[in-house]
This record gives sequence, C-alpha cells and structure tokens, in this order.
Amino acid sequence: MSKVEKFEDLFVWQKAFELSRDIYSITTNEPFARDWGLKDQIRRASVSVMSNIAEGFERYSNPDFARFLAIARGSCAEVKSQLYLAHSLDCISEENFEKLRKLCSLLSGSIGKLRSSLNKTGGRT
Repeated sequence: MSKVEKFEDLFVWQKAFELSRDIYSITTNEPFARDWGLKDQIRRASVSVMSNIAEGFERYSNPDFARFLAIARGSCAEVKSQLYLAHSLDCISEENFEKLRKLCSLLSGSIGKLRSSLNKTGGRT
C-alpha cells in the first residue's frame, strides 16, 4: 500500500467531503431551510467530520491522528442522529434519508478501521 501524503487522498476524507456537500445541498431545500437550528447543527456536524480528519492527519502524530479520527466518528454519529430527526419531521425525503444514512454508516466504519490500523501498526497508511 502506498503512503498517503495529503489528507485529500484519504478515502475517509473524500467521503466526509461528499457527506458535507450532500448535507449542504439538502438543507437548502424547504422545509429543511426553514428549520435554522437543525440546519445549522447538521451542517456544522458534517463539516466537523471532514475537518477533524484533515486536522488530525496534519498533526503528524499517530496518537493525535487517532484522537481526531475518534472525534470525526463522533461527529458522523451526530449527523446520522440528526438525519433521523430531520426525516421524522419530513424535512428530507425517504430517498435522501437512506442515501445519507448509508453514507454515514460507511464513513463511520471506514474511520473506525483507519483508526484501528493506526493503533495496530503505529504507522500511517
């Protein structure tokens, strides 16, 4: 496996970026756009996922990277939880809910695997 030299090359960062883009897209539509509190919170949480992955990677310390990955995974769970609320309030369609829920699950699992590999090998992937 080749060494990743920048955070943009990480699969988890790419998926987190996709999640943020999708969240921003769906929250511009009514009725989601009217719920300022939920819209702001889910946007901030989605951005937190990608930002913590990037910040941890740039620390050049495996323990720091692992810690920031744990924070990113927590933010991903926050997004997923808020998606359930948004769906129950009819802010997003069933189709968008399922797409984003699955993306959150994939991302969370991938972050967990990356974090585990850091802890096992002590090195970057």
